[in-house]
Amino acid sequence: MRAAARELALYGLPLIEMAGTRGRAFRNGLIANRFRHVRKLTDARSQTVTQPNNDTLYSTAWLDLSAGPVRLALPRAGERYVSLALMDMFTNNFAVLRAGSVQEVIVIGPHAPSQPGAIRAPTDWVWALGRTLVAGPADLSAAHLVQDGLVAQGASNRRVIDAPLRSAPWSEYFAGVQALLADTPPPRSDGPLAGARAAGLIAPGAFDPRRFSPDQGAQIAAGLADALEIAGRGDESGERRGGWLYPKPNLGRFGDDYRYRAQIALSGLAALPIDEALYLRALSPDGRGEIDSRRPWKLTLRKGALPPVDGFWSLTIYEVTPQGQAFLIDNPLQRYAISDRSPELAGAADDIEILISPAAPSGGTKAVWLPAPRSGRPFLLSFRAYRPKPAMLDGDFLLPELRPA
Repeated sequence: MRAAARELALYGLPLIEMAGTRGRAFRNGLIANRFRHVRKLTDARSQTVTQPNNDTLYSTAWLDLSAGPVRLALPRAGERYVSLALMDMFTNNFAVLRAGSVQEVIVIGPHAPSQPGAIRAPTDWVWALGRTLVAGPADLSAAHLVQDGLVAQGASNRRVIDAPLRSAPWSEYFAGVQALLADTPPPRSDGPLAGARAAGLIAPGAFDPRRFSPDQGAQIAAGLADALEIAGRGDESGERRGGWLYPKPNLGRFGDDYRYRAQIALSGLAALPIDEALYLRALSPDGRGEIDSRRPWKLTLRKGALPPVDGFWSLTIYEVTPQGQAFLIDNPLQRYAISDRSPELAGAADDIEILISPAAPSGGTKAVWLPAPRSGRPFLLSFRAYRPKPAMLDGDFLLPELRPA
């Protein structure tokens, strides 16, 4: 019973996180099959999506394909990076559209009649998440015009299913998972569901916790706690290269890797596949991904050896919450990242030293300051390479290691 509960909880966690994100969007006035464009870059006040970037403006839509196809129009963006990720309810990216390569597509549901050229979604609910690069505050108006070219059209007639919090009691958590699975049926071949059905955790009709004895309830609660502890261990997945944690090749297209899928749902919901965005996490000298903010650190980018990308790159710092999520840090400069668009890097003739610490460097140093948490909580240091070149993907180019300052 404990093992079945653990596996079902891990399997259902992406559904919980996706449905929670969807529910917040609709409660805030979002309408199905319509885009809402965020006009400001993400800052420390945003506490919704974990590990957001501070490089792009987000455009979000929840597509309801149960009433028919949805038509998507993409803008003409020139050299500006614009992408539109289409994710099913299990957080798999089944398509990533790029502005310039396609101007209009039709998305159909899993059981809809085929249409020539249409993209078939694995689930009737789809999260469409657009990213539009911004070069800086003066570029916002131009970026807004590009965002306005991202449009969705289609009918909707479906009720939004609410999701419990991941911290809910086991009875509420598994009732929510069962309701979401009924609303978004998974492939019958998915392994964890067989054990859950055999244990009675998935049954016809509504989930009824009274069917379980007190001892069984204790086992189910323990399985849920096991799952949440495993989901919080995102550092165990991936490959360590030169002081950085690289994602697994199946990031964003998880297949049957339900454990990894749950870990990313908790630590990096809506992560793109690695051919679109390579996400690296800095490791401290002892190999941990959560880094001590009570001491200063430095990262030195070598002159003439900047990251090779076809899109853009950025280095972003996050404060880790007690729940294991990571959000941008409030600081006097409102600086959350160093990127290839940072003024301090423009035309740099020497190596670039980035100082990461709660306190600003002294006036005599030439280091670029990236503010760390003042709360004493650990931080994450995330490097993003959008549309990375092969040298980044295969490890021929390695970032420098994070060092004590």
